[in-house]
Amino acid sequence: MAWDFESDRPIYTQLLEKIQQMIISGKYQPGDRLPSVRDLSTEAEVNPNTMQRALQELERQGLVYSQRTSGRMITDDIVLIKAMKQKVAIEYMKKFLGTMKELGFSKAEIIELLSDMNSE
Repeated sequence: MAWDFESDRPIYTQLLEKIQQMIISGKYQPGDRLPSVRDLSTEAEVNPNTMQRALQELERQGLVYSQRTSGRMITDDIVLIKAMKQKVAIEYMKKFLGTMKELGFSKAEIIELLSDMNSE
């Protein structure tokens, strides 16, 4: 099944974010072997070169590393994965809070809405 992409952002950036999310959410566990570039690009229905570019960036970030004979592996560095998860969560929260403030909600109203939703 093809992955969903937004037309207003580069595909490789969205691939990077999608695989990053799979890692930090636990779909890919520390030490797991990633599918090959060809398999991932087929699944996402993108050019293998585009997928390769996204995977190289994940390697640069340290979330993925290459093993000569085994392909790409997910890092065993749980601290790094947790830090990346925290970073992504903060980015989502900033977007959310920005949108809520644009809608005219105060900090207290936002907290109240979140509290009400949490108690449901």
